[in-house]
Amino acid sequence: MRAILPAGVSGAAVAATMEPWRTLTTEEVEKQRLGDSIVLTIPPGGGEQPGAHWGFAVRTLTRGFRNRPRESGLSNIVTLTMLQVPGAIQGLQARTTETAIELSWNAPAMPVTAYRLFRSPTGRADAYRMIAEMTELVYHDSDFTFGRSYFYKVTAIVKGNGSTAASEDSIPVEITPRDTFPPKPPQELTAVYTTQAIELIWNASSEVDLRGYIVYRREENLGQVKVTPKPLSTPIYRDGNVTTGKNYTYRVTGVDSAGNESDYSVEATVEVR
Repeated sequence: MRAILPAGVSGAAVAATMEPWRTLTTEEVEKQRLGDSIVLTIPPGGGEQPGAHWGFAVRTLTRGFRNRPRESGLSNIVTLTMLQVPGAIQGLQARTTETAIELSWNAPAMPVTAYRLFRSPTGRADAYRMIAEMTELVYHDSDFTFGRSYFYKVTAIVKGNGSTAASEDSIPVEITPRDTFPPKPPQELTAVYTTQAIELIWNASSEVDLRGYIVYRREENLGQVKVTPKPLSTPIYRDGNVTTGKNYTYRVTGVDSAGNESDYSVEATVEVR
């Protein structure tokens, strides 16, 4: 229910001027749910200017005896003043980082109170959900999965005189984050010659998506070769293919589930005696 009010009108006078404005089905209400609240954004009907006073209330409609509609009384009435807002936010961009999708946009020409960021898995207008409200021009969305597509849009918020107003939505931006970020190189590589073999050990990686480790070996006057056909699941390797009197140099890398390989670890050299 809505009423457009002259300045100074309140209380029972507001209720008397209320008229139906927007009807929501149960399904539409659920789509507007944000936690325990229902958040509904509807553009004004036209003709209202900044400074105009509005009154709003909610009435529920249920089915009674013989499926007849029954209306509740009015909810509490809230009044607000129409505020000046900027046009749609420009320059919305999305960039993938290792731990978040970074969203950024341009500041509007006029001051605003905050920005609201919305996300959708499909890009459909009814699938966007607000995920954050902030005052900065950058937001890092860490709740994402590599390989899935996400759509974002942002609005500017202006607050004043007890009222809140939102700009039009920005042009949506789509991003499908890809994991191109290699793990950190293995640390503290140690090589020791034992009976008929060289034992390698290094610190276990803390990378959550680590698939395993790859060991490389270089003999004197020869090029480097990979000595592990598949990534190792543990930070230990035993090389029994060695010859007395030769030096062997080892390096280790980490590889993640997306196939990204880290830089080399420090080298470890052992002489077989």
